[in-house]
Amino acid sequence: MITKKLLNTEQSEIRKIFNMASKDSINLGIGEPDFNTPQNIIDACKTALDKGITSYVPNMGIPELTEAISEKLKKDNNLDIPQNKVMVTCGASEAIMLSIMAFTEKGDEVIIPNPGFVTYKNMVQLSEGKPISMDLKHENDFKIDLDDLNEKVNKNTKCIVHNSPSNPLGTVASKEEVKGLAQIAEDNEIIIISDEIYEKIIYGKKHYSPASYTDNCIVINGFSKAYAMTGWRLGYMAVNENLDSKYNIIDNVLKIHQFGFACATSFAQYGALEALNGSQQCVKDMVKEFERRRNLIYDGLKDKFKVIKPEGAFYIFPDVSEYGTGMDVAQKLIENGVLCVPGRAFGSNGENNVRFSYATSYEDIEKALEIIDKTIN
Repeated sequence: MITKKLLNTEQSEIRKIFNMASKDSINLGIGEPDFNTPQNIIDACKTALDKGITSYVPNMGIPELTEAISEKLKKDNNLDIPQNKVMVTCGASEAIMLSIMAFTEKGDEVIIPNPGFVTYKNMVQLSEGKPISMDLKHENDFKIDLDDLNEKVNKNTKCIVHNSPSNPLGTVASKEEVKGLAQIAEDNEIIIISDEIYEKIIYGKKHYSPASYTDNCIVINGFSKAYAMTGWRLGYMAVNENLDSKYNIIDNVLKIHQFGFACATSFAQYGALEALNGSQQCVKDMVKEFERRRNLIYDGLKDKFKVIKPEGAFYIFPDVSEYGTGMDVAQKLIENGVLCVPGRAFGSNGENNVRFSYATSYEDIEKALEIIDKTIN
């Protein structure tokens, strides 16, 4: 018999939309940069292949890459995390899974953002834990309500999942929100699992990691979004020495990584090394283009729906309730050739919303806006 935890786990609405894509549809459903991976990164991977680097590598990742990640965390985030507390994973999704599994057993509670990325809830349930909503409401600009969060904490709370910049909201948590979140974690000895995969895709704001304000934080990041490397499946998790000495996190999650994955793809890691050590102009260029697209889609939607201007990532999350539920509007748009994701896929607080990804061409966004206008009218 299939286990209840699998039967109770739903397939990703996002992947369902992705599989519906055709050459005639405009895909505003998938969160994937439409740029090619920068050539210097591809060349570094090719060089590794030409050198015959096709075998297993250390479970933790190649030492050159874990060292480069440690240096990146110091330079970009002012975090002092040595390379032996960094583990390269098969995408940031594996790092999220490992972190949740490390601290969640039957009956344990994990507070997750609602709306929030679909992986969080399902990973908690697969770990037989109980997902608890951290309500992010449109009328409050999707900001973290620290008083509400504090009230949800109890003796069964093991972790809080934090995601900034946010998928699906496009919001960026302020310094005050992040410091308040860190204080709650400190006061209650709770682990923050901080998903920072969109860290570099940000518009006129500053990224703050909870790890700057508390040791009780696992930092998760990767290469898929900032460097257009989604198919490379490379992410990482990093744990400061104080937290790791307390719980021995890295050694314990390494067990799951060893048995389930062995190691992230060997030659791909040399591409990731080049991504960190090479020129960052490619990131700046992509973010500049994402901002141009952000402005286009926001201007095209703001007079039709209640919508917050995105501050990071490449998603916009309008409230479409004037025209029906998020599901109703999404279904109609999909029928008319614009792929999007109903907001309820990200939690109950998204029932009235639709998520559009603007990680597609400026021209396609223009066409999509015309279809959206005709559909709602």
